[in-house]
Amino acid sequence: MIFRHSFTVAAAIQAVADFHAASTSMADITPPPIIVKTRHAPARLAEGDEMEFTMWLGPLPVHWLASIEQVSPVGFTDRQVRGPFKCWQHRHSFIAVDDHTTRVDDEVTYSIRRHPWWGLVGLGMALGLPVLFAFRSWKTKKLLNGR
Repeated sequence: MIFRHSFTVAAAIQAVADFHAASTSMADITPPPIIVKTRHAPARLAEGDEMEFTMWLGPLPVHWLASIEQVSPVGFTDRQVRGPFKCWQHRHSFIAVDDHTTRVDDEVTYSIRRHPWWGLVGLGMALGLPVLFAFRSWKTKKLLNGR
């Protein structure tokens, strides 16, 4: 399955790329009540890096290991190495609208595990993608507008 989301932010493309390259940004733009705790990641994500984190969905810990790939000045891909989905690949693309505005395009390609427990968790997470990305766009704008 494929989920797509786009938004614009009043920030230069370099500021948007730098924000997304910071491993702390994921926790910054994840909506409550989900809590993200990074277990291992460099401060700035680069090609070949891995980011290990736990997402707390209420009392449920969801452990995730992501590989950072296809890094360029205009985006990157995070691919699930280990986690709740059968596969998960999230492409972040940054397109300069003008010198002070950037469009962020997110494309998530995923498939849900055929597992009694993790299939339900993945399905619930997949159904929540519109809300997750609406929050992420709002929070990114809040943090970056005017940079």
